Amino acid sequence: MTTPKILCFAGSNRSESFNKALSGAMAKQLSFLNCEVTMISLQDYPLPLFDQDEEQAKGVPENALKLARLFSAHDGIFIASPEYNASLTPLLKNTLDWISRVPPMDPHPFKSPVFAIGAASPGALGGMRGLAHLRQVLVALGALVLSEQVSVGSATNAFNDQGDLSDPRAAGFLSALAAKLLDISRQV
Repeated sequence: MTTPKILCFAGSNRSESFNKALSGAMAKQLSFLNCEVTMISLQDYPLPLFDQDEEQAKGVPENALKLARLFSAHDGIFIASPEYNASLTPLLKNTLDWISRVPPMDPHPFKSPVFAIGAASPGALGGMRGLAHLRQVLVALGALVLSEQVSVGSATNAFNDQGDLSDPRAAGFLSALAAKLLDISRQV
């Protein structure tokens, strides 16, 4: 049996992003399990605003191709997504839109890995409204998205100095989601 590979990233490039912290906490949880974890920042894969005219004139940007190959090379993907106006971030939506335009490849970047999602927000709802839209987009692209998710409210005080979730209940949800992502990624 091969060691599962899990990709973690946040749908935010903000330096003090709570979702970067959540992505890091998930990567740490996964590292305790028997898998290989890759963490990336979308800042390292800049993409122009999606425009079909630009796509027709210049083709799919190289960074979209790199991300598609990265998605395809992993058995599971965790996305920590901030909530912007009750939806996902423009950065994340644009990234997913560009990846969806990559020529057919095997394995497929959305149909091959298993996806898990989470959010951290200073608000009480913890980004739940945005996760509903992220789930809808991923499913529309053909992704298998775990029904379980993690939502961290009051994120300003949610992480300790080691980058772990301070609240035992939230930490338990994250740990359970990590185990479920790994388990399902081994099955598909």
